[in-house]
Amino acid sequence: MKKNLIKKLVSLVAVTSVAGSLLTGCGNASSASAASTPAAQTNGDGAVADADVKGTITVAASQTPHSEILAEAAKILAEQGWDLQVTVFDDYVQPNNVVESEEFDANYFQHIPYLESFNEEQGTHLVNAGGIHYEPFGIYAGTKSDLADIADGDEIAIPNDTTNEARALLLLQDNGIITLKDGAGLTATVNDIETYNVQVKIIELAAESVKDAIPDAAFVILNGNYALEAGLSVGQDALAYESNDSTAAQTYVNVIAVKEGHENDEGIVALVEVLKSDAIKEFINSTYDGAVVPFN
Repeated sequence: MKKNLIKKLVSLVAVTSVAGSLLTGCGNASSASAASTPAAQTNGDGAVADADVKGTITVAASQTPHSEILAEAAKILAEQGWDLQVTVFDDYVQPNNVVESEEFDANYFQHIPYLESFNEEQGTHLVNAGGIHYEPFGIYAGTKSDLADIADGDEIAIPNDTTNEARALLLLQDNGIITLKDGAGLTATVNDIETYNVQVKIIELAAESVKDAIPDAAFVILNGNYALEAGLSVGQDALAYESNDSTAAQTYVNVIAVKEGHENDEGIVALVEVLKSDAIKEFINSTYDGAVVPFN
């Protein structure tokens, strides 16, 4: 069954232009190009006048919800004289590499544990410039629509990267499906499963591919952004999910990441301030039905 799952999984990238300066990349920023639109503002007569252009801010991002939130922020930044350019990537590696190499000013796709793990494993020098939102993890229906129907032999697809796998396992533990060894916590892997309370089969997949297992696995555990890409929401579709005040939800806040030493660059400070503004918080709350929650 696992072999069939892997054969069926194809990484899908839904690419749309969500802002005048939004670019689309396929895991390689060097292949992306775009014309930049100068920042503009409206003068007292209602006519559009050129703003005092302060500069360009380049950000690598995941499609949903990150690029969509950035598109909304771009409107505010343009009024301040900043030209925000966003490139969408479909993986969790290149957005960090292009910031480390300084091809991009920042990225917006990851939480702090993943950032720290990436730095340790890859020798990069990325830092958190500001927490923006978190996305509650959820268990979603695959071939079965009710967790009460879970049975021995059922397959559950989870992300396989270091920090997201632990988060998925903790959610399974919270719902009585497995028991982890004492102290496993936020670094747990399948090797830390002490007891299978139900003899399920854990299928470990790349985070972006878990949603494609929905037709084959009994249940899937999705990151918030990939749930959105699959047309699912925590509030409406999750069979179980992290509570907003849980340690995991608070730990996995999604951040603006920059190369060390650039945290206080004028453009980065402006970007973070806008993303944490009341206007963007209102946009997030009204758009994502609880699947994305502003971080205070």
